[in-house]
Amino acid sequence: MKYEWRKKEKELYLPKENPILVEVPEQKFIMLRGSGDPNDKEFTEAIGVLYSLAYAIKTMPKKGIVPEGYFDYTVFPLEAIWDKGEKSKYSDILIKEDLVYTMMIRQPDFVTQDLLDKAINIVKKKKEHNLLEKIRFESINEGLCVQMLHVGSYDNEPESFDIMSEFCKRNNLIRKSNVHHEIYISDARKVSPDSLKTVLRFEVKREL
Repeated sequence: MKYEWRKKEKELYLPKENPILVEVPEQKFIMLRGSGDPNDKEFTEAIGVLYSLAYAIKTMPKKGIVPEGYFDYTVFPLEAIWDKGEKSKYSDILIKEDLVYTMMIRQPDFVTQDLLDKAINIVKKKKEHNLLEKIRFESINEGLCVQMLHVGSYDNEPESFDIMSEFCKRNNLIRKSNVHHEIYISDARKVSPDSLKTVLRFEVKREL
């Protein structure tokens, strides 16, 4: 039976439009780090490279490569971790050109660095891309987090972050850093900005 993240992990990927406290387990990701305006060409290319690798891993059995522990699954959604660069680190003004990001797609537990290397070689045979050399395979353990579903334009996300901040105040929670995590449930190429669904998340600790 195919593993469907939409059905099996609703708390992490399909929260409601109000903040909740969640414990996020350690997860494996293929990722690309970069900086600059997300409207730039390199950002779009990074997404393409990540998806190429994600689908190369999923379809390996069709090429005669069956990883140990393999099971069929739906490819996980695109995610990103966002931070500010030095120019805007301590400013409330968002400078898109100064953003620092890690684009990533979660991988099933059976995926290893060796398996990713094979996927990179598969993708290279179809089309060389300089970003393939920058791909990383890492585990992330976020632990205690506050998250909520944001519906609407990415530019309106501050409204949801304000709601999340109020939730933290009411529940004696402290945000650990200005870094935040986004999970893109909608495809921005196919959905109007006012209907986009994005999970917003940041790490917290309990106030002593």
